[in-house]
Amino acid sequence: MRQIKVDLIEERVAQAVIDANTVLPKDVHGALQTARERETHPAARRFLQIMLENADIACRDRMALCQDCGMVVAHVKLGQEVQLIGGSLETAINRGISTGYQRGYLRKSVVRDPLARINTGDNTPAIVHISLVAGDVLQITLMPKGAGSENMGQLAMLKPSAGVEGVKEFILQVVRAAAGNPCPPVIVGVGIGGNMEKAALLAKHALLREVGRPNESPDLAELETEMLTRINASGIGVMGIGGNNTALAVNIETYPTHIACLPVAVNLGCHSTRRIKLEF
Repeated sequence: MRQIKVDLIEERVAQAVIDANTVLPKDVHGALQTARERETHPAARRFLQIMLENADIACRDRMALCQDCGMVVAHVKLGQEVQLIGGSLETAINRGISTGYQRGYLRKSVVRDPLARINTGDNTPAIVHISLVAGDVLQITLMPKGAGSENMGQLAMLKPSAGVEGVKEFILQVVRAAAGNPCPPVIVGVGIGGNMEKAALLAKHALLREVGRPNESPDLAELETEMLTRINASGIGVMGIGGNNTALAVNIETYPTHIACLPVAVNLGCHSTRRIKLEF
């Protein structure tokens, strides 16, 4: 049985949320560079250049990539042979987020009650998803998710007769409705199958996949390529001003479902899709 002290988790999470908010992931940075090179719209190309300059300044000066420092989503893989010492895993994650957001001078955006709207003051609590896995691994992937992109997500409970064409049309419908609001070029996370909550979780999880890495299923990889091409032909473009870079990637994840169901969820990541992985 492997033992891990929760104090270590707390401290590493504190630093990780600062890093996630100030250092753009390499795959996203590279995708923005590629988008800039292929962009044909002069103003959109300039916007992409500004996004890259912003990322460089944020990294150099340890300042937030965006004024919206998000609500943190934590995806945890916890091995069944791990024993946590000194407290609760979720408490440690939230204490780390609290410390990191205060230490890093990051905006606190979480309200304690969705109706009363009183700010918690430290950007907690996080949304925590825990998966029990075999072995003695502990892996925590943190995603500070801003509201501009999160608000543009949608879920549809399609009839199975809608088929793949219905799924395609729903994805396009969500991107068209979002237009420039999620600060494109976006990463389009798509979840298909399971039930209502599983499809939404799949769509969020899809945003964690590295830009440029296709689904392992050839059929789904082909669907991802098709949808990326169609989305980039929509004319929405960078920040909604036009051009040929509305999305950096389309990532699709699936799960078995009921014979009478075809759930589809779309979750969008902005041009500063932030995520960081911790391994203990």
